[in-house]
Amino acid sequence: MDGMLGKDVLKALAETYQQLNIPPSGEGSETGEPSEARKRYDDVVKKGKKVLNRSFFHFVTDEQDSLVYKDTPAGKVCVITLHNRADFVTFLRIMANRCAMTPIPDTQGASLIDGVINWEKIRAHKKEYLAKEQAEGSPAPDWHAEFLRFTEDKRNYLDTLIVLSFGPYSGIDAEQLGLSSEKWLLLSDTIRLYHECTHFICRRLYPDKKDAVWDELVADAAGIYAAFGKYDSEMAALFLGIHDGRYEKGRLENYVSADTEKEKQNRLSELSRRIQPVLKSFEGLIREAQGADAFNTAVLLEEEDGRPRIASTEGYGYFGGMTKPVLREDGTLYAEEMLDDDSLVYRFVKTED
Repeated sequence: MDGMLGKDVLKALAETYQQLNIPPSGEGSETGEPSEARKRYDDVVKKGKKVLNRSFFHFVTDEQDSLVYKDTPAGKVCVITLHNRADFVTFLRIMANRCAMTPIPDTQGASLIDGVINWEKIRAHKKEYLAKEQAEGSPAPDWHAEFLRFTEDKRNYLDTLIVLSFGPYSGIDAEQLGLSSEKWLLLSDTIRLYHECTHFICRRLYPDKKDAVWDELVADAAGIYAAFGKYDSEMAALFLGIHDGRYEKGRLENYVSADTEKEKQNRLSELSRRIQPVLKSFEGLIREAQGADAFNTAVLLEEEDGRPRIASTEGYGYFGGMTKPVLREDGTLYAEEMLDDDSLVYRFVKTED
């Protein structure tokens, strides 16, 4: 799929990711049974089925919606910008929350969804392979062996999607930064783009360095630098909801979980105290590297010797994925869906078409 602009962006994506044709639903959450939407989602994602009775009423779409492929030090990544907030929320509920009516925080304006299985790539390769074998006069093409070879490299069939909303970054008003609303919206778009691309870079180049809060600090630094041409630690703190080393209210709470509200607030207070000096240290490091682009600035921060680990916290969002599927001798496809911590979520079996 090439880059595009306009109201048909989501429909074009739905041709590849058929689950976008399924409206999310909260049905079944109280009974413990999967909703009808979840069952249809499983058929598409687990079994590679296409949606026959398509519906698109759950999306509004916008003439300014866009799809581009952004070059980064870790390769190209697909970036989708949805100008209607409701479309962004619906997209996340379908693609990152398996068609469930999961609450999406107002302070969340972007998400990186990793490990999205692309059935069209597998189907296209099978068609190409069988056509090639037929042209060469092969009496018995070994699709099973070719399938194993093709899926040995996850890049052949797993996609990464970055989806961005369009609005004030971190829910911050333009007045708080002394900017006009129009200028702040454009700057927010740049911050959001570079922030999420930085997550993509760090997860590809530094897979063993996982710290949700640290990753946010680095990604915000890259976004601020890309938008303003310099880094501002006070602005970075504002985005997280930190003032003078104290947590007030903001995006930081998206990355902290606790059993009780009191425990959560204690964690947020401690995190805020530890984060403030880190942001100040970023100012010096980025000033010394003046002239580097935003992505190289992120790499510099990520590779900083002796960098402090902020916390072992849960990041908000979905960084799931599919392990390599196995084509069995009986013609079934077996795979596992994994979460970020590599824990097993479920297994599935699909009969090959």
